[in-house]
Amino acid sequence: MSEPSPNDWNSKIIEEFRANDGKVGGQFEGAPVLLLGTTGAKSGQPRVNPTMYLDLDGRIFVFASKAGAPTNPDWYHNLVANPEVTVELGSEKFTAQAASLEGEERTSVYDEQATRFPGFREYQDGTDRVIPVVELVRS
Repeated sequence: MSEPSPNDWNSKIIEEFRANDGKVGGQFEGAPVLLLGTTGAKSGQPRVNPTMYLDLDGRIFVFASKAGAPTNPDWYHNLVANPEVTVELGSEKFTAQAASLEGEERTSVYDEQATRFPGFREYQDGTDRVIPVVELVRS
């Protein structure tokens, strides 16, 4: 039996998210998850990826961790090329502008996420790249 592709895996999470007003089980059970809609940098096609997020004083952040892989996830490259994104948060859907954080602000927000979800500390420790932190600012 072959492993499911990441797209199959994402499709199941997206379906579950939409059927349950943003609640999902499995490895994401109890975690804050949103659906991030980007436009393919090369294809121009719409893409949707489930990702954990941090709500910090009403500001929404996502993390291009890719579980500590040596490269950024495709969705990050897409939003850098096309920063207008859609966000599905619970049963709400809105457009946002994606803005990567830098320096101390990036470190502070990432550290807060790693405090709440220690796996993020492991992701950063396991890669040479600085994992991007992106704020999703409602349009």
